[in-house]
Amino acid sequence: MSPPSSTGSATITAAVFGAVTDWTRPMLTFYDDATGERTELSAATLGNWAAKTANFVVDEVGAVPGDVIVVDLPHHWQTAAILLGCWWAGAHVRFGGAGDDEAVAVFTSVDRIGDHDDADEVIATSLDPFALPVRNLPPGVTDFSTAVRVHGDNYAARARAEAALDDATTAEVLAAALARADSDGVTDGARVLSTRTWADADAVTAALVSVLARGASLVSVANADPDGIERRAQTERATLILR
Repeated sequence: MSPPSSTGSATITAAVFGAVTDWTRPMLTFYDDATGERTELSAATLGNWAAKTANFVVDEVGAVPGDVIVVDLPHHWQTAAILLGCWWAGAHVRFGGAGDDEAVAVFTSVDRIGDHDDADEVIATSLDPFALPVRNLPPGVTDFSTAVRVHGDNYAARARAEAALDDATTAEVLAAALARADSDGVTDGARVLSTRTWADADAVTAALVSVLARGASLVSVANADPDGIERRAQTERATLILR
């Protein structure tokens, strides 16, 4: 039986957290084999980060449902938290480097700040395993970790989101994600190890949303060492490997 997420959900984030049955269970475990990082977030912890982001987007950025927000970030757990927070706030996310001219805000990494000189508001993320703040940012650039920590751990969506990810609606993203989950054999309660990247909007749908919206636990590996995948799957007690 499928979890209660569906294409009729008000937001992608509502579908993702609507599929949760145990808030203490790991929801996202992130590895980066290039840096040695391992960060594990329970559903409750990822939900807190998403809620803080949504509250920040609404209360400080001033975004309303349908506003465009650019998320120009690499494969990282903070990227997942920011995406879920933006969707929860009803934002129309454009993933990658395009869309600054219509965006109310841009979330990006320190090395990409210069790509967004024309943006109205730039929020930089440290991509630190512990979400430590970024020091010595240029004037006018907001540090994500510092800004969101003061916001609440709960969020109540105010409206249904229509456009959600690039040119796809919330319903279209969820339909594509759940179809991919079905084709990959992702089931409710599974522990899924994935080496698929989050390089673009389609990849985010197929490699992130598909697993979480199905009610599975995701072990996502960036810059994966192919020789260590089977061993890591055993360590993490993964029941399915996606490459």
